Amino acid sequence: QVRLVNGPNRCAGRVEVLHEQQWGTVCDDSWDLKDAKVVCQQLGCGTAVSVPHQAHFGPGSDPIWLDDVECTGTETTFSQCGLRSWGLHNCNHEEDAGVVCSGASEMLS
Repeated sequence: QVRLVNGPNRCAGRVEVLHEQQWGTVCDDSWDLKDAKVVCQQLGCGTAVSVPHQAHFGPGSDPIWLDDVECTGTETTFSQCGLRSWGLHNCNHEEDAGVVCSGASEMLS
């Protein structure tokens, strides 16, 4: 599972993933629009419009679960992307990845 937290609505925020019954963050190393597109689609939030880096939506406090995520943009769920070993990273929470989906602006208007 994946969710966006700490943003203005459910279609924008810090990316968090559920692993072993615990939510954790994703490092922004190599995080790009292809990765964000899959998250937005999975959440029913349209397409990705931006990928704020450096904990734009605030640093998380839970485990950093993923780093160097490699999505092609064609996956239907985030879990189908190239995910390295869970919990292995060279990041801190100041590098938590964020996403703003096109659905975010529709919710604000």
